[in-house]
Amino acid sequence: MSDYHADRDSQPEGRLNVAENANAALRTGVRLEVFTVAWMFAEAVLAIGAGVGARSVLLTGFGFDSVIELLSGVTLLWRLSSEARGLSAPNLESVERRATRISAVLLVLLCAYLLFFGLGGLVLGQRPEASVLGVAVAAAAVVVMPILAWRKVRANLAIGSAALRADIAETITCAYMAAATLAGAGLNLLFGWWWAEYLGALALLIFVAMETKEAIEAARE
Repeated sequence: MSDYHADRDSQPEGRLNVAENANAALRTGVRLEVFTVAWMFAEAVLAIGAGVGARSVLLTGFGFDSVIELLSGVTLLWRLSSEARGLSAPNLESVERRATRISAVLLVLLCAYLLFFGLGGLVLGQRPEASVLGVAVAAAAVVVMPILAWRKVRANLAIGSAALRADIAETITCAYMAAATLAGAGLNLLFGWWWAEYLGALALLIFVAMETKEAIEAARE
Protein backbone atom coordinates (compact mmCIF):
# COMPACT_ATOMS: atom_id res chain seq x y z
CA MET A 1 0.00 0.00 0.00
CA SER A 2 2.77 2.43 0.88
CA ASP A 3 4.43 1.91 -2.51
CA TYR A 4 1.12 2.49 -4.27
CA HIS A 5 0.51 5.76 -2.41
CA ALA A 6 4.08 6.88 -3.05
CA ASP A 7 3.74 6.26 -6.78
CA ARG A 8 0.39 8.03 -6.86
CA ASP A 9 1.73 11.05 -4.97
CA SER A 10 4.73 11.29 -7.29
CA GLN A 11 2.62 11.49 -10.45
CA PRO A 12 1.59 15.17 -10.12
CA GLU A 13 5.20 16.11 -9.50
CA GLY A 14 6.28 14.09 -12.55
CA ARG A 15 3.70 15.79 -14.71
CA LEU A 16 4.83 19.16 -13.35
CA ASN A 17 8.45 18.41 -14.29
CA VAL A 18 7.40 17.43 -17.80
CA ALA A 19 5.41 20.66 -18.14
CA GLU A 20 8.34 22.72 -16.85
CA ASN A 21 10.71 21.04 -19.31
CA ALA A 22 8.28 21.69 -22.16
CA ASN A 23 7.93 25.36 -21.16
CA ALA A 24 11.70 25.73 -20.91
CA ALA A 25 12.11 24.15 -24.35
CA LEU A 26 9.42 26.44 -25.71
CA ARG A 27 11.25 29.51 -24.43
CA THR A 28 14.44 28.17 -26.00
CA GLY A 29 12.57 27.67 -29.26
CA VAL A 30 11.40 31.28 -29.18
CA ARG A 31 14.96 32.52 -28.63
CA LEU A 32 16.22 30.36 -31.47
CA GLU A 33 13.56 31.74 -33.82
CA VAL A 34 14.42 35.30 -32.79
CA PHE A 35 18.01 34.53 -33.73
CA THR A 36 16.85 32.91 -36.98
CA VAL A 37 14.80 35.97 -37.98
CA ALA A 38 17.65 38.35 -37.17
CA TRP A 39 20.15 36.17 -39.03
CA MET A 40 17.99 35.77 -42.12
CA PHE A 41 17.36 39.51 -42.27
CA ALA A 42 21.09 40.27 -42.14
CA GLU A 43 21.88 37.44 -44.55
CA ALA A 44 19.27 38.64 -47.05
CA VAL A 45 20.47 42.25 -46.99
CA LEU A 46 24.17 41.36 -47.28
CA ALA A 47 23.76 38.61 -49.89
CA ILE A 48 21.45 40.63 -52.13
CA GLY A 49 23.68 43.68 -51.77
CA ALA A 50 26.77 41.63 -52.64
CA GLY A 51 24.93 39.94 -55.52
CA VAL A 52 23.73 43.18 -57.07
CA GLY A 53 27.15 44.78 -56.66
CA ALA A 54 28.94 41.83 -58.27
CA ARG A 55 26.18 41.12 -60.85
CA SER A 56 26.01 37.62 -59.39
CA VAL A 57 22.90 35.53 -60.03
CA LEU A 58 24.13 33.05 -57.40
CA LEU A 59 24.50 35.52 -54.54
CA THR A 60 21.32 37.40 -55.39
CA GLY A 61 19.34 34.17 -55.53
CA PHE A 62 20.78 33.06 -52.19
CA GLY A 63 19.74 36.40 -50.70
CA PHE A 64 16.19 36.16 -52.05
CA ASP A 65 15.84 32.68 -50.56
CA SER A 66 16.85 34.20 -47.22
CA VAL A 67 13.91 36.60 -47.56
CA ILE A 68 11.59 33.61 -47.93
CA GLU A 69 13.18 31.91 -44.91
CA LEU A 70 12.69 35.19 -43.03
CA LEU A 71 8.96 35.14 -43.77
CA SER A 72 8.71 31.56 -42.51
CA GLY A 73 10.71 32.39 -39.39
CA VAL A 74 8.52 35.38 -38.49
CA THR A 75 5.37 33.24 -38.78
CA LEU A 76 6.81 30.48 -36.62
CA LEU A 77 8.12 32.99 -34.08
CA TRP A 78 4.64 34.41 -33.65
CA ARG A 79 3.23 30.92 -33.18
CA LEU A 80 5.80 29.85 -30.59
CA SER A 81 5.60 33.19 -28.75
CA SER A 82 1.81 32.91 -28.49
CA GLU A 83 2.10 29.38 -27.13
CA ALA A 84 4.83 30.37 -24.68
CA ARG A 85 2.59 33.13 -23.26
CA GLY A 86 -0.34 30.75 -23.06
CA LEU A 87 -2.31 32.85 -25.52
CA SER A 88 -4.68 31.47 -28.10
CA ALA A 89 -4.39 32.71 -31.66
CA PRO A 90 -7.69 32.01 -33.41
CA ASN A 91 -6.46 33.33 -36.73
CA LEU A 92 -3.11 31.55 -36.57
CA GLU A 93 -4.00 28.79 -39.03
CA SER A 94 -5.28 31.37 -41.52
CA VAL A 95 -2.07 33.39 -41.19
CA GLU A 96 0.06 30.27 -41.60
CA ARG A 97 -1.81 29.27 -44.75
CA ARG A 98 -1.42 32.77 -46.15
CA ALA A 99 2.30 32.79 -45.35
CA THR A 100 2.69 29.36 -46.97
CA ARG A 101 1.00 30.56 -50.15
CA ILE A 102 3.12 33.69 -50.29
CA SER A 103 6.26 31.58 -49.80
CA ALA A 104 5.16 29.24 -52.60
CA VAL A 105 4.68 32.17 -55.00
CA LEU A 106 8.05 33.69 -54.06
CA LEU A 107 9.78 30.33 -54.50
CA VAL A 108 8.27 29.91 -57.97
CA LEU A 109 9.54 33.38 -58.89
CA LEU A 110 12.96 32.54 -57.47
CA CYS A 111 13.10 29.35 -59.57
CA ALA A 112 12.24 31.38 -62.66
CA TYR A 113 14.90 33.96 -61.79
CA LEU A 114 17.64 31.37 -61.29
CA LEU A 115 16.70 29.48 -64.44
CA PHE A 116 16.27 32.48 -66.75
CA PHE A 117 19.13 34.67 -65.60
CA GLY A 118 21.40 31.73 -64.79
CA LEU A 119 21.15 30.21 -68.26
CA GLY A 120 21.04 33.64 -69.91
CA GLY A 121 24.15 34.84 -68.13
CA LEU A 122 26.03 31.64 -68.91
CA VAL A 123 25.08 31.67 -72.61
CA LEU A 124 25.92 35.37 -72.98
CA GLY A 125 29.14 34.93 -71.03
CA GLN A 126 28.28 37.55 -68.43
CA ARG A 127 31.05 37.30 -65.88
CA PRO A 128 30.07 38.04 -62.28
CA GLU A 129 32.71 39.85 -60.28
CA ALA A 130 34.32 38.18 -57.30
CA SER A 131 32.75 39.19 -53.98
CA VAL A 132 34.58 38.88 -50.68
CA LEU A 133 31.39 39.89 -48.84
CA GLY A 134 29.35 37.22 -50.61
CA VAL A 135 31.89 34.51 -49.76
CA ALA A 136 31.98 35.65 -46.15
CA VAL A 137 28.18 35.56 -45.82
CA ALA A 138 27.96 32.09 -47.34
CA ALA A 139 30.83 30.80 -45.20
CA ALA A 140 29.19 32.11 -42.03
CA ALA A 141 25.91 30.42 -42.97
CA VAL A 142 27.70 27.10 -43.58
CA VAL A 143 28.99 27.22 -40.00
CA VAL A 144 25.95 28.66 -38.22
CA MET A 145 23.04 26.84 -39.91
CA PRO A 146 23.98 23.26 -38.86
CA ILE A 147 24.49 24.42 -35.25
CA LEU A 148 21.16 26.26 -35.31
CA ALA A 149 19.38 23.20 -36.73
CA TRP A 150 20.89 20.99 -34.01
CA ARG A 151 19.71 23.36 -31.27
CA LYS A 152 16.21 23.42 -32.76
CA VAL A 153 16.11 19.62 -32.91
CA ARG A 154 16.97 19.41 -29.20
CA ALA A 155 14.31 21.96 -28.29
CA ASN A 156 11.68 20.25 -30.42
CA LEU A 157 12.17 16.95 -28.60
CA ALA A 158 10.16 18.52 -25.77
CA ILE A 159 7.98 20.89 -27.82
CA GLY A 160 6.89 18.37 -30.46
CA SER A 161 5.90 21.04 -32.98
CA ALA A 162 5.30 19.99 -36.59
CA ALA A 163 5.84 23.60 -37.69
CA LEU A 164 9.21 23.72 -35.92
CA ARG A 165 10.11 20.38 -37.49
CA ALA A 166 9.47 21.88 -40.93
CA ASP A 167 11.52 24.93 -39.96
CA ILE A 168 14.40 22.64 -38.98
CA ALA A 169 14.29 21.07 -42.44
CA GLU A 170 14.43 24.56 -43.97
CA THR A 171 17.42 25.45 -41.81
CA ILE A 172 19.26 22.31 -42.95
CA THR A 173 18.40 23.09 -46.57
CA CYS A 174 19.75 26.60 -46.06
CA ALA A 175 23.05 25.08 -44.94
CA TYR A 176 23.30 23.05 -48.17
CA MET A 177 22.39 26.12 -50.23
CA ALA A 178 25.04 28.15 -48.42
CA ALA A 179 27.60 25.44 -49.22
CA ALA A 180 26.67 25.57 -52.92
CA THR A 181 26.90 29.36 -52.85
CA LEU A 182 30.24 29.27 -51.05
CA ALA A 183 31.66 26.80 -53.59
CA GLY A 184 30.62 28.87 -56.62
CA ALA A 185 31.51 32.29 -55.23
CA GLY A 186 34.69 30.95 -53.60
CA LEU A 187 36.04 29.46 -56.83
CA ASN A 188 35.37 32.74 -58.60
CA LEU A 189 37.15 34.68 -55.85
CA LEU A 190 40.18 32.38 -55.60
CA PHE A 191 40.73 31.32 -59.20
CA GLY A 192 38.59 33.64 -61.29
CA TRP A 193 36.37 30.74 -62.42
CA TRP A 194 33.33 32.91 -63.07
CA TRP A 195 31.40 30.01 -64.62
CA ALA A 196 31.53 28.20 -61.26
CA GLU A 197 28.96 30.70 -59.99
CA TYR A 198 26.50 29.52 -62.63
CA LEU A 199 27.09 25.91 -61.62
CA GLY A 200 26.42 27.01 -58.05
CA ALA A 201 23.23 28.73 -59.22
CA LEU A 202 22.16 25.45 -60.84
CA ALA A 203 22.73 23.61 -57.56
CA LEU A 204 20.82 26.37 -55.81
CA LEU A 205 17.96 25.90 -58.29
CA ILE A 206 17.73 22.20 -57.38
CA PHE A 207 17.34 22.98 -53.67
CA VAL A 208 14.86 25.80 -54.35
CA ALA A 209 12.84 23.52 -56.64
CA MET A 210 12.51 20.98 -53.83
CA GLU A 211 11.41 23.72 -51.45
CA THR A 212 8.94 24.99 -54.05
CA LYS A 213 7.38 21.54 -54.47
CA GLU A 214 6.88 21.19 -50.70
CA ALA A 215 5.48 24.72 -50.38
CA ILE A 216 2.99 24.19 -53.21
CA GLU A 217 1.83 20.90 -51.68
CA ALA A 218 1.43 22.57 -48.28
CA ALA A 219 -0.50 25.48 -49.81
CA ARG A 220 -2.88 23.08 -51.56
CA GLU A 221 -3.51 21.20 -48.31
